[in-house]
Amino acid sequence: MTTAFISPSVAPSGTGCVECLETGGWWLHLRRCAECGHIGCCDNSPSRHASAHAATTKHPIICSFEPGEEWFWDYRSNEFMDGPVLVPPRHHPLDQPVPGPAGNVPAGWQNLIS
Repeated sequence: MTTAFISPSVAPSGTGCVECLETGGWWLHLRRCAECGHIGCCDNSPSRHASAHAATTKHPIICSFEPGEEWFWDYRSNEFMDGPVLVPPRHHPLDQPVPGPAGNVPAGWQNLIS
């Protein structure tokens, strides 16, 4: 397991995509940077902030920030990998809608994702 880019004791940056919340955007699913805790939106979301964060910071490993999902992804190898248990919370709040955040998701959102 590659642990050089995983910091299990770093808390997530919040409960939603940092950049989408700042700009009034929306996301489909959330991803957590395993190194610094940045929460970004997935590659099926319009803005793909998790991938952008990885490219900009050179933090190559993310994990899902969705309830019931425990996987890690390594952008360098484009493969799933095993990872340690990270400090809670392990996912966004259960009452947070998917897609989210509430009030920002446009009608017909299904036609706007890849």
